[in-house]
Amino acid sequence: MASRILVVDDEVHIANIIKLTLEHEGFDVLVANDGADGLRMAREKEPDLILLDLMLPSIDGYKVCRLLKFDGRYKHIPIVLLSAMGESQDRELGRQVGADLYLSKPFKPDELVVNIRKLLGEKTGLAGQ
Repeated sequence: MASRILVVDDEVHIANIIKLTLEHEGFDVLVANDGADGLRMAREKEPDLILLDLMLPSIDGYKVCRLLKFDGRYKHIPIVLLSAMGESQDRELGRQVGADLYLSKPFKPDELVVNIRKLLGEKTGLAGQ
């Protein structure tokens, strides 16, 4: 059974690129375009991993991450924060709210896939990984 990934990003074209990339790699992908929908979908669908943008309408990514990571029912779900804000204080805040990984935009699709597979405990098939 394919791992289910929830992509939460308000930039529709970026969400679609990520969705197509991950589907090509065999993942089942769900997409939400704002923080409230992302939080609702995370709770309803219980994905295996969440890719979460920080700058979102309704509820920002930091708050979505914190709400999920500090709830015993969902804290086991790995969360990767995606952001154009790559400053050290942004990364530190991501760590404080419980994110498992912080990737700065733009990122390479293959880098994203390798990191997702690592977080899911899957073999990457790449030498040295």
